[in-house]
Amino acid sequence: MSTRLSTAPFGSRTIHAMSETADDGNGTVSAERHGDVLLVRVDDGKANAFSVPMLAALDAQIDAAEADDGIGAVVIAGNDRAFFAGFDLNVIRGGDRAAIGELVSAGGAMVRRAYGSSVPVVAACTGHAVAAGALLLLGCDHRVGPDAPVKIGLNEVAIALTLPDWAMTISKERLSRRHLQRCVANARLLDGNGAVEAGYLDEAVSPDAVVDRSLEVAAELAETLDARAYAGTVRALRGDVLAEMDASVERDRAAAA
Repeated sequence: MSTRLSTAPFGSRTIHAMSETADDGNGTVSAERHGDVLLVRVDDGKANAFSVPMLAALDAQIDAAEADDGIGAVVIAGNDRAFFAGFDLNVIRGGDRAAIGELVSAGGAMVRRAYGSSVPVVAACTGHAVAAGALLLLGCDHRVGPDAPVKIGLNEVAIALTLPDWAMTISKERLSRRHLQRCVANARLLDGNGAVEAGYLDEAVSPDAVVDRSLEVAAELAETLDARAYAGTVRALRGDVLAEMDASVERDRAAAA
């Protein structure tokens, strides 16, 4: 891991951001502190397909944010091509039941972790967000994406896969009821504006403004929300869904053992 001081623009200000870069085994996860916001960038040089090491690195960054009283919100950003492209299909189609179960349960745990985090998590959807990438969007408090012809959605049925129970739970929780059947059963992929209407995103902006707008939203959340009240409200408001997701992830792990 290397650590360096970088200067990063934020709105009309320029602030110093502490940046740490770690090789997660499938790409690079970097963290930059922008005031009281932790910006976590993921770039594997391709489409950011989820691997177990990548998910562990993301989880560690949320751990770090929750343990730091000076961090009031987290932004998760992808690369120029994609937010996240879902699970590594080489694993999913590889036939190793234990490896598949480990990856899918790790993905479910990550989505659940974002949704249950004691600090707000903002998604900077920098490009395509397909399958598990779209599910991570559903686990974030606020989702900023591009007003562009990207592909966002749950395409599992179209590629002969079914969603795990935890994914069904978060989909029912966050997607618009009017769009739920089209998004899940019909595997429809949407552009940025369509994703706002369906509930994957909260807003769509110019592609080159996605990260800056996400930092702006996160900074506002960090400044205006009381940390203890936020954490308590998340437990009360989302507790039943989080418990259901926990149980589903544990069933997946047990089935793959």
